[in-house]
Amino acid sequence: MAVIILCRAAGARAMSRSQIPSLAASVPVALQQRSTHHAVISHGKPGRSAVSGVVATVFGASGFLGRYVVNRLGRIGSQVVVPHRCDPYDVMYLRPMGDLGQLQFMEWDPRNRESTRRALQHSHVVINLVGKEWETRNFSFEDVFVNIPKDIASLAREASVEKFIHVSHLNADMRSPSKLLRNKAVGEEAVREAFPDAVILKPAEIFGREDKFLNYYANMRWFGGVPLISLGQKTVKQPIYVVDVAKAIVNVIKDPDSAGKTYALAGPHRYLLQDLVKYIFAVAHRPLLHYPLPRPIYHLIGRFFELNPFDKWTSRDKVDRFHITDKKYPDLPGLEDLGIVPTTLEQRAIEVLRRHRRYRWLDAELDVVKPATPVNF
Repeated sequence: MAVIILCRAAGARAMSRSQIPSLAASVPVALQQRSTHHAVISHGKPGRSAVSGVVATVFGASGFLGRYVVNRLGRIGSQVVVPHRCDPYDVMYLRPMGDLGQLQFMEWDPRNRESTRRALQHSHVVINLVGKEWETRNFSFEDVFVNIPKDIASLAREASVEKFIHVSHLNADMRSPSKLLRNKAVGEEAVREAFPDAVILKPAEIFGREDKFLNYYANMRWFGGVPLISLGQKTVKQPIYVVDVAKAIVNVIKDPDSAGKTYALAGPHRYLLQDLVKYIFAVAHRPLLHYPLPRPIYHLIGRFFELNPFDKWTSRDKVDRFHITDKKYPDLPGLEDLGIVPTTLEQRAIEVLRRHRRYRWLDAELDVVKPATPVNF
């Protein structure tokens, strides 16, 4: 944009309109060039009405973790692009999480590279949260956890994206009995190959209001009890609060030294699965009936639920995944390295489990419940 100021001396004759362009051509004009999009320049007051300087594309924003990540980005004034495959009305609950115009929704076809390219072309941060707990006719675990993340990472590199964040799993392993976790491990290598500076986050089982971990076990009361392989005495879990994971993602974006690192994210305490289930039912004030169930019979039950064409409550893979002891990665950075104090299960379990209480126990305090006993192995 050029601004020209013309001054006419006293006594000079008035100039006609046809003479103005010739004079303007002889006056030196300073042109302002903007090589950086205004959205990546932080300004304004703090909060959702500010501009944080973060323009992020969040793939998988309509999922459990995605809504918390979008909220954390929105509350600091980030501009967020939300690609989605679902009906637009199914993601409308995300709109209040950002100021007017800060959340941009667009339809996305994960098998169309041009669609993916359009979704991330204006962002300098890309976050992949795409996931599914079961396979479908259209998308296998290999598609969801290997092919799609690899395509996103390669296109992000082509677009010169500054930071790519990929969320995997703490127990991702090539030799895991869970097909989901095996593909998660392959997906990590594929992402690292396509985008060498990618940041990989490996959270343990995540709990929160809409989770499928604490709610999963609490809902088992409708089936007469909680079946556990080896009564849950050989499985150790270290669940992490969903808000902590969302905070970790935002802090990784802010940390200039996070490029190329892998973070192991887990809660502060480890619990035997049996003790964890007992605590869940104690907080819900429900009687607990748990019993040992051999893996082949448990798989048979899981296969029965897999026949459900809609949301599958459980599956054979989920049975295996929930009975795997959470790994320890002492050499990898964690929540503390990102400046986050881990939230204990006892602090937030009531948020998830209050809905499972009977009416008479809705307002009961947590001090009447014995805390779950942490273990050191």
